[in-house]
Amino acid sequence: MRALGILFLLMALAGCGRQEGPSPAAGTDSRPAYGDTFIEASIGEPSTLLPVLASDSASSDINGLVYDGLLRYDKNLRLEGVMAESWEISPDNLTITFHLRKGIKWHDGTPFTSADVLFTYQMYVDPKVPTSYAEDFKQVEKAEAPDPYTFRVTYRQPYAPALESWATAVHPKHLLEGTDVTKSPLGRMPIGTGPYRFVEWKAGEKLVLEANPDYYDGKPYLKRVVYRIIPDTSTQFLELQSGGLDFMGLTPIQYSTQTDTPAFKRNFNKYRYLNFGYSYLGYNLRKPLFQDVRVRRAIAHAIDKQELIDGVLLGLGRVATGPYKPDTWVYNPNVRRYGYDPAVAGKLLDEAGWRDSDGDGVREKGGQKLAFTIVTNQGNDLRAKSAEIIQRRLKEVGIDVQIRVIEWATFLKEFIFTGNFDATILGWTGGPEPDQYNIWHSSKTGPRELNFIHYRNAEVDELLERGRRVFDQAERKKIYDRFQEILAEEQPYTFLYVPEAMPAVARRVRGIEPAPAGITHNFIKWYVPEGEQKYAR
Repeated sequence: MRALGILFLLMALAGCGRQEGPSPAAGTDSRPAYGDTFIEASIGEPSTLLPVLASDSASSDINGLVYDGLLRYDKNLRLEGVMAESWEISPDNLTITFHLRKGIKWHDGTPFTSADVLFTYQMYVDPKVPTSYAEDFKQVEKAEAPDPYTFRVTYRQPYAPALESWATAVHPKHLLEGTDVTKSPLGRMPIGTGPYRFVEWKAGEKLVLEANPDYYDGKPYLKRVVYRIIPDTSTQFLELQSGGLDFMGLTPIQYSTQTDTPAFKRNFNKYRYLNFGYSYLGYNLRKPLFQDVRVRRAIAHAIDKQELIDGVLLGLGRVATGPYKPDTWVYNPNVRRYGYDPAVAGKLLDEAGWRDSDGDGVREKGGQKLAFTIVTNQGNDLRAKSAEIIQRRLKEVGIDVQIRVIEWATFLKEFIFTGNFDATILGWTGGPEPDQYNIWHSSKTGPRELNFIHYRNAEVDELLERGRRVFDQAERKKIYDRFQEILAEEQPYTFLYVPEAMPAVARRVRGIEPAPAGITHNFIKWYVPEGEQKYAR
């Protein structure tokens, strides 16, 4: 599971999907046709449309259509070429030579060459560039572009995630070289090589992309993609029902009860599959309260995870025990588990010196109340509802919890990236590669880096370093099994649940192919038959 940058390039990476709902109407002309507009919603404003700086889903979803990498995952979660048409790996696994496609152009008409890939590498390792994703590229000993269509990279030592790291978006050298990327106009008006070109961004309202007619893999069928900024899932659902959206990830209650109507089934198809991600309650380990593992374990025992799955997800999910999806090869089913047990939670808090001496229902120690605030982001009802249930359960064991729900951009900028929080409910989305270095290694606690809870464990550091040097899957599994055991023992997160993905797509849209990579792996092949197109321009 790689952190954010590559993760969102994978888009809706998930398990094999099941379609629920009617097939296209019999007798309709369903031949592929160009045209129409596809409208979806984002819960938050993008932070930047420069992938090197983006660390939020709103930005990364859009960047995934505007930019390409050398590689990507195909529908069966195997790496395939995009801007690289082929590659070779040396017998010692230290050198990768990429052969780039000819004829690819940036959206401004400038030819794409290996110089852009070399520049992208140099930008990621530049200490003046505030990126969360430098780690992969710091492993490189030498990068070179011997000719316009060859890029070669050599590593200091074997690096298992090396090939996957080149799915990272390539940036335009001719527009960024010699500039301060944090002030580049491309953050608002991106120019990539991807299947869609940027058209406009109206802050707080919408962002518009149009099909790239010169895309190497063929012009996308859907002419236009519009992202509407709608920071509330209930409002999104109303827009979906009224025809104002063509795509939405449904909440469990929407999926289970609010879409079981003839009208909805006439207009939309639903899909369902286990997500490649999880939700968690993470603790700021710089706070003295959370530096005692007994407190973290007590909280884990005080939370009924199945209650969250039943009450928040309506049964559409599975209990999380660590950072990996339960049906993947790397998952360890034998880690320590924390069943719901308020008595054990109370005993652990007693041992840690937290007792309710004055009988007010809240434990205290040294004159300090056992109290903290959970922060989470606006626009995700599942997280807010989970926080409310957790708040109630922790109150039963003498912990006073407050909840703050904060607008997405503010949440990241003023709370998560600055470490200005006690605990947070968030989620990570992952993929086939199990490397967790960016999220858990103790070196990744700097500004805008992803170990924002400041977790430090010398054995975990050593395991993460070894795991990325080993290519044999059986050996890697031993390493990551132990990694999961330590996380389960130490509980820097209380891992909550793995939700199911439940997208709904307008029924007029064809070409959707559920696969191990979810449904959006072939988005450029989605189309609307000419006779069913809704938007003329």
